Amino acid sequence: MPDVPASTSGLTAKHCKPCEKGTAPLSVQESRDLLGKLDSWELAQDNSEIVRSFRFKNFHQTMAFVNALAWIAHQEDHHPNLEVGYSRCTVRYSTHAIGGLSENDFICAAKINALLG
Repeated sequence: MPDVPASTSGLTAKHCKPCEKGTAPLSVQESRDLLGKLDSWELAQDNSEIVRSFRFKNFHQTMAFVNALAWIAHQEDHHPNLEVGYSRCTVRYSTHAIGGLSENDFICAAKINALLG
């Protein structure tokens, strides 16, 4: 798997760090600030997750994307919830250990965006 290209957001150059229980989730403002560095991701109304839906031409492209995404998740040890269909994939990131969003969610989202250029 090739390296994920760097983006202007700087998030793709970072790596996820373990979040300990008791770590506070990001505030709404912190989440919005980081969301401003990402294209096409949405913040849940309750600030609990970020979400993006991807569309593809066919099942093979969808599964290639899912496999590349899984590689990133494994490398970062930070795993999204996925909803996968024939030509679509919805990705939801949240840091379960802290019950909300962390910078890790935005790092992974930036790396996923970089997959598609």
